[in-house]
Amino acid sequence: MTTSDIALSNADLRIPALLAELTLAKDQILLGGGPAAIDRQHAKGRLTARERIAKLIDPGTVPLEVGLWAAQGMYEKWGGAPCAGVVTTIGDVGGRRHMIVANDATVKAGAFFPATAKKVLRAQRIAFANRLPLIYLVDSAGIFLPLQEDVFPDEDDFGRIFRNNAVLSAAGIGQIAAIMGNCVAGGGYLPVLCDKLLMTEGSGLYLAGPALVKSAIGQEASSEDLGGAAMHAAISGTIDYHEPNDEACLERIRCLVGAHRPDDAQPPHPFVRHVPAEPARPGSDLHHLINADPQRNYEVRDVLQCLVDAGSFDEYKAEYGQTLVCGTARLGGYPVGIVANQRHRIKTARGEYQFGGVIYVDSAEKAARFVMNCNQDWLPLLFLQDVNGFMVGRDSERAGIIKAGAKLVSAVSNSRVPKITLLTGGSYGAGNYALCGKAFDPRFIFAWPTARCAVMGPVQATSTLLDVMVASLKKQGQQVDAAELEQLREQVAGDYERQTDVRYAAARSWVDAILDPATTRETLIDTLTLVTRHASDEPFKVGVYQV
Repeated sequence: MTTSDIALSNADLRIPALLAELTLAKDQILLGGGPAAIDRQHAKGRLTARERIAKLIDPGTVPLEVGLWAAQGMYEKWGGAPCAGVVTTIGDVGGRRHMIVANDATVKAGAFFPATAKKVLRAQRIAFANRLPLIYLVDSAGIFLPLQEDVFPDEDDFGRIFRNNAVLSAAGIGQIAAIMGNCVAGGGYLPVLCDKLLMTEGSGLYLAGPALVKSAIGQEASSEDLGGAAMHAAISGTIDYHEPNDEACLERIRCLVGAHRPDDAQPPHPFVRHVPAEPARPGSDLHHLINADPQRNYEVRDVLQCLVDAGSFDEYKAEYGQTLVCGTARLGGYPVGIVANQRHRIKTARGEYQFGGVIYVDSAEKAARFVMNCNQDWLPLLFLQDVNGFMVGRDSERAGIIKAGAKLVSAVSNSRVPKITLLTGGSYGAGNYALCGKAFDPRFIFAWPTARCAVMGPVQATSTLLDVMVASLKKQGQQVDAAELEQLREQVAGDYERQTDVRYAAARSWVDAILDPATTRETLIDTLTLVTRHASDEPFKVGVYQV
């Protein structure tokens, strides 16, 4: 099968249709709490979170939003929480890249849901790993009390945000906070733990509001007396800058950032950026090379031609372990190492056939060695996942598939170079782990609309879950006839399909963003400018390997 045959067999318009569906949903998310809530925010003389960000970032620059789909379809009992009630985006302010975290007061007054805390923590982790200064635009009522048990006490909950504030500051990563509305209870620690603190007139910063103070100690006090901007500027001395309104506050932030020099055009040693070249094929070709049907084959090298600089891909061990394609390339001038699943059937030199999307002993061992080489050469790693998992069966087990997979997992786990992961199709089971899924600390993890993420593929999962359900019913003395069995099968398949949808993953922050394949190259280049800002101080080392 030639690469052109594969491309022609996959030419349909399902990806544009998926993108159109996603765009409709995205337009609703961008409205936050909706037009009425936006009007209420404006009536207070305040801008919305997205309006604040638009005024803060440098004109003409395009921010990279992280977590747009967070909480989508979740918390419906409470009316939903679009974007998890907080906008996290990476944008240029005064010529410097910043991670911006802005509470959306149009969504439940900016209250923190479990997904909100998770999203802010992800933003802080990205900032720390890439040495990005942070700007917090605070406008939040604090923890969403009906779900307080899932927001408050654990190591990945609300309090961890404040711990991170202190650790980021100690690491010399700048943090500016602006209180532009409510900032109450424990949430008050976030801005006060930052390096610089601004506050607008009419905002409130206090551990307990007037009603709670009266209930707790019987004291009557107004919001302004308890924690208004004038009080904190002149009496408590808590804030550094007292601003009359949102516009003045945002301009003050830009002035503070302007005191620092802009980011360098070239990354620091050991990273480098060469003169970029255009890809051999336009990104729009990806709409036809890739298919939403997971059973359709394609040639992954054709995909790479749409992403990397033309003529730069240098394949590693091309004749061996062919279900994983490894090699070095340049992407927008940045040297990178690439590990990508091959998605069509392979015939080995021994005359055996291997299935596309499956990791075999030879491909796992090849990829592990390649990952180690990239660490030696300080090459950022880009993983393209369209993986069904590792090969199973007697022959594979006897050949040592578990040992080979463990080598790859160990190499990826101990990598010191920045890792970026792109889910182009399936991301199933241990294949997700070995190719740098979310649990393996990629600096960024993106997905295409065709991506699916679960412990196993839908066909296998449906069969397994159905067998378990039928066995349970039989134990209870219930017999299942053919019609009931088919109804159960449809129910199980529908539930599993919903859970493997990329939007389900994005809602739970398993991926940072859903990308249009046609614009993926631009996003990856933008991301490489971020991940090469800082090189790890740790030497590359691995633990015990099974042989």
